[in-house]
Amino acid sequence: MISCIVKTKIKVFLAFLIALVVSFGAYAQGESEQAEVSQKGVTPGATEGAAAAANTSGLPIDDQAVVTAGDALFKNNCAVCHSAGSDVIVGPGLAGINERRSHDWLIRWIKNSQALIQAGDPEAVAVYNEYNKQAMPSFNFTDEEITAILTYIASAEAEVAAVPTTVGSDGSQTPGEGVGTDAIGAVGGYLDIILVVLIVVLIVLVVTLLLITSLLKNYLNANRKLNEYDNEVVNQRFDFSKIYKSKAVRTLVVLIFVVVLLDLTLDTAMGIGIQQGYQPRQPIAFSHKLHAGEHQINCNYCHTTVYKSKSASIPSANICMNCHSQIQTESPEIQKIYRAIERNRPIEWVRVHNLPDLAYFNHSQHTQVGGIECQTCHGPIQEMDVVYQYSPLTMGWCIDCHRETPLNTEGNGYYDNLVELHEATSKGAFTVSSNGGTECYKCHY
Repeated sequence: MISCIVKTKIKVFLAFLIALVVSFGAYAQGESEQAEVSQKGVTPGATEGAAAAANTSGLPIDDQAVVTAGDALFKNNCAVCHSAGSDVIVGPGLAGINERRSHDWLIRWIKNSQALIQAGDPEAVAVYNEYNKQAMPSFNFTDEEITAILTYIASAEAEVAAVPTTVGSDGSQTPGEGVGTDAIGAVGGYLDIILVVLIVVLIVLVVTLLLITSLLKNYLNANRKLNEYDNEVVNQRFDFSKIYKSKAVRTLVVLIFVVVLLDLTLDTAMGIGIQQGYQPRQPIAFSHKLHAGEHQINCNYCHTTVYKSKSASIPSANICMNCHSQIQTESPEIQKIYRAIERNRPIEWVRVHNLPDLAYFNHSQHTQVGGIECQTCHGPIQEMDVVYQYSPLTMGWCIDCHRETPLNTEGNGYYDNLVELHEATSKGAFTVSSNGGTECYKCHY
């Protein structure tokens, strides 16, 4: 009788758990499908078509190659002083520049603004005086490169103008805003909440079952005459001393302790010399989140040799002064730059990413030839107020990357014979390792 009651309780409890898990799975799937539908609510190609229709500059913004080239040129050379919108940084925002100025005038201004000013051009003089007589550097661009930059600006304007808006009770809002990755994040938030609720429900159920068991036990002892077997079942006591006195349990505890101790020792030994997470304090509180993130200044503007040299150079104080001769001049941190220039001494930045002298690494080989993004090794640098070492930079980490990263061999005759030989002997992709990228002498010689 007692055994039947206990079995019935267990079955009810398990049925409840299964129902709860199934309900949660259906709920999470529904949320995921709703987010997917919301994310796909815009017809593919509709934005591009509307952007082309909104173009009033006359520039070929539908030519993706030109827009892409202009994007790169703008971010590498112009974004430090100008925005593609209406925001004023050092110079004016460039939204509508193709309508406000003639194309020929813009080419002459970008190539040599000082020549136009000295020649007395009224538009050039007006811009020069309006922005505190801040001289714009001359650029050795071709007409095609300048046209690409202007096309990129026109493309950005057309895309903004082409996005439809709906007006709600709190103002205008772009359709689809906050969906996509945000919706996926919301589902993850629901998951956390439901897991917490599930744990609380389980605790309540366990406590409830213990109370019910205690009440039944007291009721049966007080009101029923139990036979010997039922009395033993109802009033049985669990002897905890038998557990910790057991040789098997003691052996298991000792074994677990030894395994944990060995694991901690091994992790510590393997971590010697690894500086992952290293985050030193710098002499000037420079924020990559502000400069590379919010203002979208390209890495190449400050680290000028990252695409053409073995190392990415540390920016000089003069590069900082390109902007900070006009921006935040009273800031205590900017005053440190002024003092370094007055004393003719370099700013003593603390190196964050260190490789041993026995290892050879070439930045340009990875960034220029390999096309590796800075974030691949340095992590989300545009989100860091204070830079820290994101990757372990160990030999195993480098070798894994060489084994997994395919080489772009298209249009490069150097690789033709190697690729042909590789395809004849292997079914995998032609990776850096296939080209000898894991040989010792590649990095140690």
